[in-house]
Amino acid sequence: MTELKVKEIKTLRYKRPVVEKGYANQTLYVNLSDAEISTKPVSEKMKEIFVGGKGFDLWLLWNAVKGTTKWNDPENAICIACGPLGGTPVYPGSGKSIVTSISATTGSVMDSNVGGYFGPYLKFSGFDALEIQGKTNTPTIVFIDGISQQIQILEVTGLPDEAHEISEILTNHFGQGKPRNISVVSTGPGAKHSLIGCLNFSWYDAKRSRTRLKQAGRGGLGTVFADKGLKAIVTRCDTVTVAMNNPADEAALREVAKLHSQEIVEQDPKQNQMSSVGTAHLVTIMNDYDLLPTNNFRYGQHTDAPKMGMEVYRGLFDKGYDGCWVGCTLACAHGIKDFVPSTGPYKGGKVFVDGPEYETIAGCGSNIGVFDPLHVVEMNFYCDTYGLDSISVGTSIAFAMECFEMGLINETHTGGMNLSFGNGQAALELVHQMARGNGFGIIVGQGVRRMKHIFSTEYGANRAVMEDIGMEAKGLEFSEYMPKESLAQQGGYGLALKGPQHDEAWLIFLDMVHNFMPTFEQKAEALHWFPMFRTWFGLCGLCKLPWNDVVPADNKQTKEPAKVMQHVGWYTRYFNAVTGRKLDPEDLITMSERVYNFQKIFNLKMGFGRREHDAIPYRAMGPVTVEEYESRQERYDGQLKDIYQIDIDGKKTVDKVKILRKLREQRYEELKDAVYKRRGWTKDGIPTLETARKLGIDFPEVIDVLKANGVV
Repeated sequence: MTELKVKEIKTLRYKRPVVEKGYANQTLYVNLSDAEISTKPVSEKMKEIFVGGKGFDLWLLWNAVKGTTKWNDPENAICIACGPLGGTPVYPGSGKSIVTSISATTGSVMDSNVGGYFGPYLKFSGFDALEIQGKTNTPTIVFIDGISQQIQILEVTGLPDEAHEISEILTNHFGQGKPRNISVVSTGPGAKHSLIGCLNFSWYDAKRSRTRLKQAGRGGLGTVFADKGLKAIVTRCDTVTVAMNNPADEAALREVAKLHSQEIVEQDPKQNQMSSVGTAHLVTIMNDYDLLPTNNFRYGQHTDAPKMGMEVYRGLFDKGYDGCWVGCTLACAHGIKDFVPSTGPYKGGKVFVDGPEYETIAGCGSNIGVFDPLHVVEMNFYCDTYGLDSISVGTSIAFAMECFEMGLINETHTGGMNLSFGNGQAALELVHQMARGNGFGIIVGQGVRRMKHIFSTEYGANRAVMEDIGMEAKGLEFSEYMPKESLAQQGGYGLALKGPQHDEAWLIFLDMVHNFMPTFEQKAEALHWFPMFRTWFGLCGLCKLPWNDVVPADNKQTKEPAKVMQHVGWYTRYFNAVTGRKLDPEDLITMSERVYNFQKIFNLKMGFGRREHDAIPYRAMGPVTVEEYESRQERYDGQLKDIYQIDIDGKKTVDKVKILRKLREQRYEELKDAVYKRRGWTKDGIPTLETARKLGIDFPEVIDVLKANGVV
């Protein structure tokens, strides 16, 4: 191994502030182009409007970029924040970091949340958020040392490219014998050669004596990071305690934290068993309800899906505590010890794999027609260590495979590879090519939207067909839920501000499994309330899973079981105990509504955010092909006759496909109208002046953006 050499470029010494009621009350600014390091104050107004976390990120990014800024311009910023509740070691799920930047895949605002210790360590080092602008031509580390109270920009040589090795080496280098004090943000070689790069956030697993990784995956944030010349960001912080957040009422905080933690310990083994299998429990549930994406979202079910179910991964996961934050009783971040890859640079050796979670199992498994759990584990390992978003990798390869099977591309284009569904070896080779920067993997690594352009302009492929089957919206690849039969999830994907990621409105489970929102009006209302409440977690530095993945034993008997109102009440008490504010549950929604609408207007600033940008491919709404229709003919025929009162006697399947399409597309447009109205937006999907004023975000520059988009 090459010797690690570190050269100091710039150092700023500072006095670490005492965190007050969850806030450090300043942010950290680093410019790589001119080696500038400085701090910015956090005002009471900033806390009132933007709360923290994603809200602070968005405000810093808004002020950093212009409407013309591209993802690879030096002025684009990577912002990382925690939140006022983040870093609480007794409340489950309180260790999230939120990353924002102008996306390499969508060209607009991207946010992605991630576990690990970085966000809390950043705050306890004295900063509510970090903003990095500029670029450098030399491999660079930003080191935030909260113990010695200094910030350094360091030039580094001798580091490998793979993320798991970078994190391990830097944890040992900067840990000074205490590796648990270190958290590292890094990416890998795939991020350099693709537009779908992810970021890896580390924490040290003391039981296993190793560095573990979680990913901020969506929107090419790792690609932005690599383009800036960043090799890593490192934080160092001492032992974390409840008192470090200096909560307004520590006793009240401990009381509500105990309630939530105890409930998870009691109910999780009876419900989803996330502390032992993580989100792998979703595989068979999604398959049972015809919602598991299979062969590029053609189908939602496969007879081999149980081969990748939770019992299989229960047997593979290494036993032991797997919390990605101190004291989290959900502890769902499982991993596999001593896995031996069959391909690539680590072939034949033993590696630790963090995961897989449901999204990777579905994306790199069923959606590409592969049902081998060990193949998924290997895809998981290489995506992480190469710095690639496993969701975008899976959905992009699935699209390329369907284009191959439809004859839209051939082996001349793929470099001789047979890209038929089920060819797991070809999928792995594409991932290795993305890391090496060669072969057809470079094309696939551009994502679905750019593949459609390349296939049509350079290969002569039918663009209209690819628009129907290419599973992206706003330039972001769909996450791994098949929404054809769930109008609520179609809206959840299509109306999501950053593109079709489920963290904003994961309604498919509530809609299709629990049937909590059977009417059109209930689905439209859900598309207001749920994105707002889910946004709140990103503002505060929290994980959403403890909210509704484990619920009270009597939740189904409550008035609004989908919202899990007992937990909403607990989160309100939690927020009040830390910040000292006196809010009720409805106030949490208003807090989120401000930031949500601000992000919507931010999209408009970047040239996106109108009704036309909420379009989704027809594959997300219904059967594109005759084959798809006939695979569920009884269902679709029944809907045409019973719901839409269509006489289908004597009609060919191709005609029924057209009729169903017209009806479903019309229904989706009606859903847009209803949701826009509920959110206080125009028919073009833009917040009105009245909405901006009501929410207190009517800053002059916000009003200018609205006026420029015809809102007066």
